[in-house]
Amino acid sequence: MKIYNTLTKKKEEFVPLEEGKVKMYVCGPTVYNLIHIGNARPMIIFDTFRRYLEYKGYDVNYVSNFTDVDDKIIKKAIEEGTTAEEISQRYIKECKKDMHDLNIEPATTHPLATQEIDGMIEMIKTLIDKGYAYDADGTVYYRTRRFKDYGKLSKKNIDDLEAGHRDIKVAGEESKEDPLDFVLWKPKKEGEPSWPSPWSDGRPGWHIECSVMSKKYLGDEIDIHAGGEDLIFPHHENEIAQSEAANGCEFSKYWMHNGFLNINNKKMSKSLGNFFTVRDISEKYDLQVLRFFMLSAHYRSPLNFSDDLMESAKNGLERIITSGAKIRDIISNGKDGKVTDAEAKLLDEAKEYITKFEEAMDDDCNTANAISAVFELVKFANSNLNEGSTKEFAAGVYEILDKLCNVLGIILEKEEEKVGDEDYIEEMIAKRAQAKKDRDFAMADQIRDELAAKGIVLKDTREGTKWSRA
Repeated sequence: MKIYNTLTKKKEEFVPLEEGKVKMYVCGPTVYNLIHIGNARPMIIFDTFRRYLEYKGYDVNYVSNFTDVDDKIIKKAIEEGTTAEEISQRYIKECKKDMHDLNIEPATTHPLATQEIDGMIEMIKTLIDKGYAYDADGTVYYRTRRFKDYGKLSKKNIDDLEAGHRDIKVAGEESKEDPLDFVLWKPKKEGEPSWPSPWSDGRPGWHIECSVMSKKYLGDEIDIHAGGEDLIFPHHENEIAQSEAANGCEFSKYWMHNGFLNINNKKMSKSLGNFFTVRDISEKYDLQVLRFFMLSAHYRSPLNFSDDLMESAKNGLERIITSGAKIRDIISNGKDGKVTDAEAKLLDEAKEYITKFEEAMDDDCNTANAISAVFELVKFANSNLNEGSTKEFAAGVYEILDKLCNVLGIILEKEEEKVGDEDYIEEMIAKRAQAKKDRDFAMADQIRDELAAKGIVLKDTREGTKWSRA
């Protein structure tokens, strides 16, 4: 399997640090509003890549954070006359709902920046002790020029960088030793959330948050760090500088970045009136269509969003789902008995589409070509399966289709179609129990509400959760 590594600017054979295991960190959203479709692209892409790694047998520790303290969150809280915590908790819940509807699997861990402040203070102390950072009247800065490899990810020459490029203006800015130094800790302003530190009551800079959360949940060195290409500089560049200076080893072996999303060939922006949240799209389309659309292009390519392209994605997805329904019908109503010799030969042919699919995914997660392999399988199924086919042959083809669609996160059979299935109800109850165990009460409530909407009533008892039909 090859991955295009932003660090080396070439495709490289993927070799994990530890055989059979993958440590992967994906930068998550800043939660001050509903997520937009630009946020959704990396979520869908890297969820799909994670699914493929798991399909190949890797044990994936997948960490994706929520930035829950930030200038935008504070601004929103002031506007609404509430707290930053209330804003961030509200939009984490909304984000998880959108992720669920996009069929994005929950991360192994979804850390919150505000719960990892102690670790951030410790890393900043380490950077000061090692001479990579300094305190200037309560603001702590990173000495960018001290890190000799600065610019290795973005390929920027430090001498060519504009002074203070993209830097957040904060109190103490005039105390910088060098205009390129960036903030690790900033003193609080009136009415802002803050935490005590050796330098000032304040809060961390954005970049240090991800360095610390990655270190805590994955270790000093990780296999893959991923996110949108807008994060390459300065965010990921600064993460490398912090992590490698503090930990004394390479931070991430591979760096993956998805391309930008444009709307009708223009950059998405509120001022142009072409800004769409995932929730906006859900009013017009099943979010499976949005997911399928996102996977229809290579993740590193710019992707153009338009009504025509979404309609095309909707039609393509329907072809796959319709084929799946037809195959299920044959599994129910086809001929009993063993697979015929001719069918056995066809089943071997069908396995060629697995090979094509894997070749596409092994080539830097080329989901566009992987989808082409699925379409070829659909065409094969439509041509070779009919009411005269054996149930066993139909089941064999369906197993292949279902397996490949699962990697892409495509749901072949809607949950409402399965709701009469008692195994499905028990599976959802087990998921809810796990969510409660993980203290993800929003997800537990969501599962209860979804089942209730389908006429399934849950009752929690000492012996466990019982269910009945309304």
